[in-house]
Amino acid sequence: MRIIFETPRLYFRQFIIEDAALILELNSYAEVVKYVHEPVLETIEQAVTVLSNNILPQYKLYNMGRLATHEKATNQFIGWCGLKYRPKEDEIDLGYRFIPAAWGKGYATESALQTLQYGFTDLQLQRIIGRAHVENDASLKVLRKIGMSYLRNEVVDGCPVETYQLFNPKVKE
Repeated sequence: MRIIFETPRLYFRQFIIEDAALILELNSYAEVVKYVHEPVLETIEQAVTVLSNNILPQYKLYNMGRLATHEKATNQFIGWCGLKYRPKEDEIDLGYRFIPAAWGKGYATESALQTLQYGFTDLQLQRIIGRAHVENDASLKVLRKIGMSYLRNEVVDGCPVETYQLFNPKVKE
């Protein structure tokens, strides 16, 4: 297991193909995928495809990606948080997704803040983008709470979103 970084309550590691059951669990909740316009997963094969096509390639191609997020005290998988390079837009996207049992505990804010620090300090990124569906009040609140600035409303991957950004405070524009 390759732990990338930690917070006082959580640790973040790279996914491996054997984590398909975790992705299946996470994406089997309709309320989890509601605002990202992705289908609810129903089979382990679908989860393997998500890992193989979307998550795992980011590590090798861009030295970043969505990271499996676990509670330290229990080792319980609660979702993912991480950075994703979007080549068509030439931007780094902050994302997070958690199982409903982990909602309302501050994990999204804690995860996003640590991910931003990792991106700016370890990866020396200049700018990170964050997006949330215009109706996803909880995720929009997290983006504002972590200090991101509103950029614009737009449609991305078929979803109406609010887009936020944050610049690395240690890098001159």
